Amino acid sequence: MMPIVELIRLEENSKDGTFGVLKINKQVFCVTLELPDRLNRKNRSSIPAQQYICIRRMSKYGSTFEVADVPGRSAILFHPGNVVEETKGCILLAQHFGKLREKRAILNSGNTFRQFMGRMANDDRFHLTIREIY
Repeated sequence: MMPIVELIRLEENSKDGTFGVLKINKQVFCVTLELPDRLNRKNRSSIPAQQYICIRRMSKYGSTFEVADVPGRSAILFHPGNVVEETKGCILLAQHFGKLREKRAILNSGNTFRQFMGRMANDDRFHLTIREIY
């Protein structure tokens, strides 16, 4: 059975990004960071909140998942990173919220991303629902 993943956007800030949590099969797994909503502009915006299928892909981050069929966009990946400048329109995963060089960030990203990929090791795709509650 395909995993059910839910990204719940909790806070959007035009300077620091969009902060949220990621749930896998109804259990909170990690925190997320994305760009703020800028009308789905490539490399400048988060993607629209809706339902997607994510497909395993190889990238410069190694094996990861791409959010498929985003209107007008491609190469929206899950990957490690700590601050909004590292997202490039993708979804960053980390263990907890914090600060890095006096800037709001998400922390322990590399380990969390590896844990995410370990958790999804037997899956080539999953269902993703993005919701906003701010």
